[in-house]
Amino acid sequence: MTTGHKRSFDLWGLLLLALLFLAVVTLSNITLRGMRWDLTDGRLFTISEGTKRILAEIDEPINLYYFFSDKQTADLPTVRDYARRVEEMLDEFAAHAGAGINLQKIDPVPFSEQEDLAARFGLQAVPVSNSGESIYFGIAGTNSVDDAAAIPFLHADKQQFLEYDLAKLVYTLANPKRPVIGVMTELPMLSDFDPMTQRVRDSWILAEQIEGLFELRRVATGVDRIEEDIDVLMLVHPKDLTETTLYAIDQFVLGGGKALIFVDPRAEMDRPANPSDPMAAMQASQSSNLARLFQAWGIEYSPDQIVGDKQLALSITMRPGEPPVRHVGMLGLTGDSLDQDDVVSGGLDQINVAMIGYLSKAEDSTIELIPLIQSSTDAMPIAADRLRFMADPNELLNDFQGTGERYVLAARINGELNTAFPDGAPADAAAESDEPAARPEHRSSSDGAASMIVVADTDILTDRLWVQVNRFLGRRMANAWASNGDFVVNALDNLTGSNDLIGIRGRATYSRPFLRVQELEREADERWRGTIQELEAQLAQTESKLGELQASRNDENLAILTDEQSAELERFQQQRLQVRKELRDVQLTLNQDKERLGVWMKILNILVLPLVLTFGLAYFSARRRGKDSRR
Repeated sequence: MTTGHKRSFDLWGLLLLALLFLAVVTLSNITLRGMRWDLTDGRLFTISEGTKRILAEIDEPINLYYFFSDKQTADLPTVRDYARRVEEMLDEFAAHAGAGINLQKIDPVPFSEQEDLAARFGLQAVPVSNSGESIYFGIAGTNSVDDAAAIPFLHADKQQFLEYDLAKLVYTLANPKRPVIGVMTELPMLSDFDPMTQRVRDSWILAEQIEGLFELRRVATGVDRIEEDIDVLMLVHPKDLTETTLYAIDQFVLGGGKALIFVDPRAEMDRPANPSDPMAAMQASQSSNLARLFQAWGIEYSPDQIVGDKQLALSITMRPGEPPVRHVGMLGLTGDSLDQDDVVSGGLDQINVAMIGYLSKAEDSTIELIPLIQSSTDAMPIAADRLRFMADPNELLNDFQGTGERYVLAARINGELNTAFPDGAPADAAAESDEPAARPEHRSSSDGAASMIVVADTDILTDRLWVQVNRFLGRRMANAWASNGDFVVNALDNLTGSNDLIGIRGRATYSRPFLRVQELEREADERWRGTIQELEAQLAQTESKLGELQASRNDENLAILTDEQSAELERFQQQRLQVRKELRDVQLTLNQDKERLGVWMKILNILVLPLVLTFGLAYFSARRRGKDSRR
């Protein structure tokens, strides 16, 4: 075959391949219209069976409005990449819901009616430049009775919960009635008249948050039946409950009722009725338990032990003017101590607890116990009685020896449960009932899989561990500095949904992290953590002493400060500046270390592999050309 004929043959071959490609594409568009294949790792675009059931149960059409600022995000590839995923997920929702969802995609350009509509729905306009340019990236929805709900902004750091957030939005619009939260507690959590002060006692901030989002209903500790319209029973520090009340809780859970339970080996807010009696205060128990129910349900919990954790210990000030000390019984839980794959605990910054207990699954139990909050491996159980008369937290460090085990501090409990009352209702419950015939039939096991969340601490709910409260013009203003409130609200929000919604787990993130880089960054953090903590403690001590000196330097005695006092004040001011500079330098060095550690790994991942492939292809191409030239 001549060279000219060979070239002509190659051209005809390429033309035939192009025509074949066009034919396949056209045929695919006709025959495979509406069909989708999810080939991503982790099946990111495939919705779960629970979501499909929620979509199938929509009785009346729901309008979903997807707002995305297309033009304003032209230079934001990360945002646009996530926006494509959101759009794909919404398309999947609409495809499975059929006529149940009317999806509208809106580009709210500035100064348009679409932008006004986004603002009316409460969507957040997030600035993206110094010129004041903002973008919208959120979802709103309405139902047939004009109820509205929205996701104000779709944050990329929550993308593993995208399916859950969308399913929750749809479920809320399809079931608009406010969920009822029944709260049973003897702690001063709810607003009430205080006979000691003769004034109305403020509720805890968390109770106010719950009341703003749900219908909150008080449940007396002596009830013989939990009302059926209660969606979640919130048990806080259950102690000394009667058999009748325990039976009511047992039957409520077995009948499909959800429960959020807070027990505690040592509840700081559990104080005697008469605080003027010191003997009563010393002898009173501050622990709570649901021993009979937990044993029947396969949950193990010790009410006389707390978890001490040296790695997660918080620094606290015992007395004014004293330097802060690390308290292994008061923990700041962050990072991998919080399950980042669960919608209740994922994405939270820090949860603070005090004298918390731990949970485990009984050996013969069939339940699923999923840890939401765990200790570090540098932890150990400590007898709760040791803290009763403890004056110095350093006493807990004298014989502290971490076991290497991670203790479960809060857990999600799923599975079929057996009753704690196999012989039926206790005698006192039957005697108290005016109409025994009207009582529901005794349940010996749960109706399907029960669902609850158990937390081995009640102090997690108190204001002092997560929120600063101030008064302004007679109103309380709350400024949260930890995520305790978010954790509890997330738990209630999750439990008030259907079992299908509860079963939706966090999906994998779309972007792959550089795992080795993250490991190197953790090593750098660990290397500098001790220095940072030491400097922070030194800074706190310096500022404390400086505060004492400045407190005496007011308008009345400014003139009588001695030269020595003035020099001391100046010295502490200079010391504070120096410590702050050292802290900044250490933090800068840490960041530089992390950048240096990561840069080579990124180069290897991003550049080296493509270069190797390119040179490899060039090499084989050169060899082929060499063989052709020798023919």
